[in-house]
Amino acid sequence: MATSYFLRRIVELTDAQTDQEHLDVIVFNRPSIPDRTAYILDSTNPSPLPPIVDAARKLEQLGASCIAIPCITSHALFSAFSAAVRIPFIHILRETASYLKENGVRTAGILATTGTIRASLFQSALAEKGIGCVLPDGLNQERVMSLIYDDYKAGRPLEWEKFQSAAASVRKQGAECIVLGCTELSLIKRDRPVGPGVLDALDVLAQASIKRCGKPLRPACKQLITQS
Repeated sequence: MATSYFLRRIVELTDAQTDQEHLDVIVFNRPSIPDRTAYILDSTNPSPLPPIVDAARKLEQLGASCIAIPCITSHALFSAFSAAVRIPFIHILRETASYLKENGVRTAGILATTGTIRASLFQSALAEKGIGCVLPDGLNQERVMSLIYDDYKAGRPLEWEKFQSAAASVRKQGAECIVLGCTELSLIKRDRPVGPGVLDALDVLAQASIKRCGKPLRPACKQLITQS
């Protein structure tokens, strides 16, 4: 579903008046890739790297000029899979950190998988830009994982209270902006008003993909941090 929503956001954020003004996009939807968090937490689990590399090479052969992966946790393997092809990957974490910096955010709260947090993906990307990073406490991190795995990945209705609790946890620690740092969590913003001060990393990836491919952004869509 995150891949489907990513394609939708590319269409919505592109300043186009006709079909022909939109991006040509090759979508390789491969849900059979082994779970990234499971591998990060225990490397005896099946590795997601070989199928990611295989997909990247197929996209390169089909003529893609760049690759975007709407899975943040997979970026723990970025160095390995990006070296497997000649075309560039768009790095969702670096793009998100740059966007926060450009918009004056000094401290961001991260809602992401435990794999993403354990691999320090956001912590490292934000530190490179001089941005502080706060994370949910243990109980609320469990709630974030439940939102991702028990609700969205399982095709069940969202338990809104889990999101509210996790968001409040990072707000109390001084987060000026909450980053939806898992592309399953992007579906929360799709389905419900999340309030002000929330940035969806999937939106940042969509915007970066449009710009990388030389297309203009809709003027009204350049501001991605929610205002209400």
